[in-house]
Amino acid sequence: MKALSIRQPWAWLIVHGYKDVENRTWPLPEDMRGQRIYVHAGVKVDWDTSTAWILDALQKQGSGIEPFWKVWRSGHFPTGALVGEVTIIGQAAHGGEHLGQKPSPWYEGPCGFLLDDAVAYDNPIPWRGQLRFFEVLPC
Repeated sequence: MKALSIRQPWAWLIVHGYKDVENRTWPLPEDMRGQRIYVHAGVKVDWDTSTAWILDALQKQGSGIEPFWKVWRSGHFPTGALVGEVTIIGQAAHGGEHLGQKPSPWYEGPCGFLLDDAVAYDNPIPWRGQLRFFEVLPC
């Protein structure tokens, strides 16, 4: 199965089912549509992220902010590990509209991978990340 490295707190938001779009500057490879992937949390945490923007997006989608806020304040995001899985169901473009639905509050473009069926691991698996999609082979 392939994996994609994503910085925290974005990886946490994805595997816990909050963030349904992963923004990239490059388009989704056609063979990745419909694929289940590992979410790899990179070693760096994006502490410069605007918490106000994240909290606003959570509220726009009707999610409670307390679970995220608790982890953010504690600073305990797993890094350098496979933290969960998600299915890539498609790609958003042109304002984030997809499948006739309203745009996701998480879409920033230019390319957004649409995500579904997120699962967070209770025990993240230490793993070295790579750029773009990469293969995770069993030991």
